[in-house]
Amino acid sequence: MAAHRVSPSLNRLLFAVKYASFQSGGCAVHCNAQYSTVHSPSEKTFDKILIANRGEIACRVMKTCHKMGIQTVAVHSDVDSSAVHVKMADEAVCVGPAPTSKSYLNMDAIMDAIRATGAQAVHPGYGFLSENKEFAKRLAAEGVAFIGPDTHAIMAMGDKIESKLIAKAANVNTIPGYDGVVKTAEEAVKIAQDIGYPVMIKASAGGGGKGMRIAWNAEETREGFRFSSQEAASSFGDDRLLIEKFIDNPRHIEIQVLADKHGNALWLNERECSIQRRNQKVVEEAPSTFLDPVTRRAMGEQAVQLAKAVQYSSAGTVEFLVDSKKNFYFLEMNTRLQDPYKSFGLPSIGRLSKYQEPLNLSNVRVDSGIQEGSDISIYYDPMISKLVTYGATRAEALARMEDALDNYVIRGVTHNIPLLREIITHPRFISGDISTNFLPEVYPDGFKGHQLDLDTRRELLASAAALYITAQLRSQKVLGDLRVSSSPVECSRWELYVQLEDGSHSVEVTKSGNVYTVEVDGGKVEVSGQWNLASPLLPLTINGTHRTLQCLSRDASGRILLQYLGTSFKVRVLSKLAAEFNSYMPEKVPEDTSSILRSPMPGTVVAVSVKPGDPVAEGQEICVIEAMKMQNSLTAVKQAKVKSVHCKPGETVGEGDLLVELE
Repeated sequence: MAAHRVSPSLNRLLFAVKYASFQSGGCAVHCNAQYSTVHSPSEKTFDKILIANRGEIACRVMKTCHKMGIQTVAVHSDVDSSAVHVKMADEAVCVGPAPTSKSYLNMDAIMDAIRATGAQAVHPGYGFLSENKEFAKRLAAEGVAFIGPDTHAIMAMGDKIESKLIAKAANVNTIPGYDGVVKTAEEAVKIAQDIGYPVMIKASAGGGGKGMRIAWNAEETREGFRFSSQEAASSFGDDRLLIEKFIDNPRHIEIQVLADKHGNALWLNERECSIQRRNQKVVEEAPSTFLDPVTRRAMGEQAVQLAKAVQYSSAGTVEFLVDSKKNFYFLEMNTRLQDPYKSFGLPSIGRLSKYQEPLNLSNVRVDSGIQEGSDISIYYDPMISKLVTYGATRAEALARMEDALDNYVIRGVTHNIPLLREIITHPRFISGDISTNFLPEVYPDGFKGHQLDLDTRRELLASAAALYITAQLRSQKVLGDLRVSSSPVECSRWELYVQLEDGSHSVEVTKSGNVYTVEVDGGKVEVSGQWNLASPLLPLTINGTHRTLQCLSRDASGRILLQYLGTSFKVRVLSKLAAEFNSYMPEKVPEDTSSILRSPMPGTVVAVSVKPGDPVAEGQEICVIEAMKMQNSLTAVKQAKVKSVHCKPGETVGEGDLLVELE
């Protein structure tokens, strides 16, 4: 892009973008920012800003405020009283109990906090009240600055129906669909039939993938209408929906825009956000491998046209869907700094018993709002942090991302590192052959972790065997003195059996210094390293290739949980004698789950669709669980009769709790 003369007001925005927007979460960035500024201490700023948010974004805003010498005020729910953003702020005010509607969306309590602390401005972050026009109005009435766009821009762009009409008037490409509010499920079916399936049902006030469903027929339209309206009401306090044509197999590409109050606006290139689960971004990449200069410029110019049409004045993001022929359509405009919620699989809650970010690596950035000991709560998005890597080339950025993921230490909760690592190393992703359907196409039966081939299986088995021997040798020594042991210390050859899910493997190990030579499955593997068993990271060289493994757990019976290539594998290493005895041990019979329904995640029961004595068909909905503001329909796996129901709407359930029994 050609150089631009930047106005002073845009300079201030660019400072924020430099720290808050160019490097979005979970992405490999392989370009350099074309604009940068340094804050001038002589420039007048606010004395105190209240951040009406939590977690990573609140912490990131506070860091920038501290660099600029601005005091900060945190708001928090009662369960967030010990959160990192609360500790980081100069002042903190509790604004209510855990549910977002009673705390982070509680405008009355937040307005009281503003008055009590004397904050001159509010930064809303993203989500929560960031695009709430009523909140912006109330701030304006109190004479408090809203760090974001003007109220009229929030009103125009925060509503998908109105924003689409404005986009049309501004000659911005839009998706065909119904421009009014859909009020009932039957009306939704009629509109969908008129548009033609498939259709996208989406919350008018929504964002972040919440309140969105794809429907391919009338039944899915009715179901989508119900779930989308419930999610929209829960997340945004607004259950209005719209319907538009679903563009099959598109790319999701965003353009960053900056505008000031003097009519100046510019675009700052794009981010590819096509890797998604349930319409929520998992990986972002800048620049897109798909766009050519002509398409990129056309999208940027339309993004600026839209910003000017609504007299926009802030940093924002214009989202487009792009088809295989590079036709692009306006999706929505986010009137905020964009930082996407990312999710994989089912939400996980718990305490981070150990947490270590890969900040020892160069060209790595981590944005987080947690620390070791923090709780990931059922009440909020289960985001741990955002990992950003960058480099001079795409290959360099991806290689650094792979290293960073391997060096992330997260204990106490499940996470999406296995998926992220598989995505960035997948041939389709590397070649740029992606769309919003990438995950369901690549993992049609769901993601099950890294799939071992012969070579990687040998590496895993050899590493487990070497780790086992290292631990055995260490246990024979106490402060350098030998302990009585059944194995002589000078032993340098061992016969072992390593059990993996696919069976038991005979392994022969020899040791010379820090190098183990392992014969397994007809091949030979050399494994070497420093073997520091006290470290959560296990950097090894396996057949000349550097790998970073993690020993997540191990016990005296030889069971080891080993993280290898991002995925956790359960192995058991036994001596030859122990393996012979183990063959006589009875195996635990797995529970028959076809007649019971357990909660797959912690959450709140939204609806129960059956009662004792009801017949149910295979695939019929039994109940709905809401977790982190997303609703999940749980269905019967077979035709049966309901024996008993152990939950009711409004109850909080934990992972594994019994919900319904079938006869």
